Amino acid sequence: MNTRESDILINILNKPFINQRDLAEKTGYSLGVTNQALRSLTDTGLIDSDYYLTAEAEERIKKASPRNAVILAAGFGMRMVPINLTAPKAMLEVHGEALIERLIRQLQEAGIRDITVVVGFMKESFEQLIDKYGVRLIVNRDYAHKNNLSSLALAADKISNTYIIPADVWCRQNPFSRHELYSWYMVTDTKNAESTVRLNRKMELAEVTDRRDGNTMIGISYLTGQEAKTVRERIRLFSRNPAYDQEFWESALYENGKMIVHGRLAHAADVVEINTYEQLRELDGESSYLKSDALDVIAEVFHTSPEKIVNIEVLKKGMTNRSFLFTVDHRKYIMRIPGEGTNQLINREQEAAVFQTISGCGLCDDPVYLNPENGYKITRFLDNVRVCDPESEEDLKKCMKKLREFHGMHLTVGHTFDIFEQIGFYESLWQGQPSAYKDYRTTKANVLALKSVIDRQEKDWCLTHIDAVPDNFLFYTENGEEKLQLTDWEYSGMQDPHVDIAMFCIYSLYDKEQTDHLIDLYFDGKCSRSTRMKIYCYVAACGLLWSNWCEYKRTLGVEFGEYSLRQYRYAKDFCRLVREEMTAVDTEAIKDNA
Repeated sequence: MNTRESDILINILNKPFINQRDLAEKTGYSLGVTNQALRSLTDTGLIDSDYYLTAEAEERIKKASPRNAVILAAGFGMRMVPINLTAPKAMLEVHGEALIERLIRQLQEAGIRDITVVVGFMKESFEQLIDKYGVRLIVNRDYAHKNNLSSLALAADKISNTYIIPADVWCRQNPFSRHELYSWYMVTDTKNAESTVRLNRKMELAEVTDRRDGNTMIGISYLTGQEAKTVRERIRLFSRNPAYDQEFWESALYENGKMIVHGRLAHAADVVEINTYEQLRELDGESSYLKSDALDVIAEVFHTSPEKIVNIEVLKKGMTNRSFLFTVDHRKYIMRIPGEGTNQLINREQEAAVFQTISGCGLCDDPVYLNPENGYKITRFLDNVRVCDPESEEDLKKCMKKLREFHGMHLTVGHTFDIFEQIGFYESLWQGQPSAYKDYRTTKANVLALKSVIDRQEKDWCLTHIDAVPDNFLFYTENGEEKLQLTDWEYSGMQDPHVDIAMFCIYSLYDKEQTDHLIDLYFDGKCSRSTRMKIYCYVAACGLLWSNWCEYKRTLGVEFGEYSLRQYRYAKDFCRLVREEMTAVDTEAIKDNA
């Protein structure tokens, strides 16, 4: 039985047969296709001569009909900045109804009561659904650094005659049914550059090579029979493989250039996946979730109305902040919104003092707006910008030249960034919880012992960037000339400027050889042995500093994967390197005095 015959059989079940023309109109198939399907269904004994379903047909439908649903609602919804500062995307309201509550209601209208919701970000927002609708919640603790395949893996045992649904979809008409006969995946009739599949005439979902040809993927799917078993097994298998950490669950549907399930076509106006602020505004201009203090600030700064703030687009989530791009009066700007727990880490009044100090120095553009209380910042958008490539020799030379120029200005502010004090401060934010590293106490003691080594070395003392990492060196072209800016001055303060070299190295995940090469570029090959050893000390100390920072962010549900592990390794490896270097220096001194 093919999909057309299945659709017609379900239609006859839901509403008694009147005539072929009426059935064709309800199913959307041509009269010829409808007649052909009716003949086939009769020949196979699934309907009788009066077009009533036989016992065999009813048994097939019963066997394949929906039993449960899994709603995936764990993600950040980062593209919804600035809305998702106050609510997870699933809880956004359209016409007075939360997205996830509409989906649950539609499922229950179709007779589906066994509903599992996988949550993560702002998980507490979903607790009330247990009492209100009788749903079951599963918490995905890995939501911050894995994609939704990991969420479905937690509910893999439920995949059998199951609807799988993203929580950020709004459906005008109920897409769920009491009766299904085959597995399918929903797409719309519009094209989407992010899609990986195209619906062909056979209602197959074939992979596309040219993304412009792809149908918009909605994410709603129904799985039954062999397809449910296959997906269940693949999801479990993939979830154990780190290579799939960033994969969507749909990766389990592909085989030999197409999906193993049929396509189900929906009209774009009837099914909308809400990914951005502007999509929500288009769907429901009166939604209470359109109210945002960030947009109010933009409107006030540019003397405009929130409706004239357009082309809102989230930028890549930073390690500290969230930022989004927007347009006002045909000009592009970036707004920075501090991330989780940032108020504990950054003194915004000190940041404002830094910007006042560097204003007019040619290091970066002055902010259009900066609030020293909440950290909201607006800057102009630089077209065709790129960051430093830490593997490019030319980029490194230019960045080290810029860094030397900055340090050579000997700028001053009224506050200091004390590395060793900050190590203890970040640790205090763990609120008594032990480090995830079993040998942390030993590692910390070894790092703290380096302070005396650093204190014995000669050093300058001036405004230091502290976060002078490759991603904060911005190359761009203006009036035909390449320019270079140094951005993100949040941690800046008085310090030995050579700390900036160490920071660049550990963020780039450099080994010793690469670290030595960067030191040589900064000093033009004239770095003394004692200064080099001092920078090694900074690499170790800053490694522990950012490892402690990562451990604090982890308590907030934010993970940084390899970066955090490597920072801890810098603390250990470069402590060892400094000890070896000191031993070598002492040995040479003994020989010289012999």
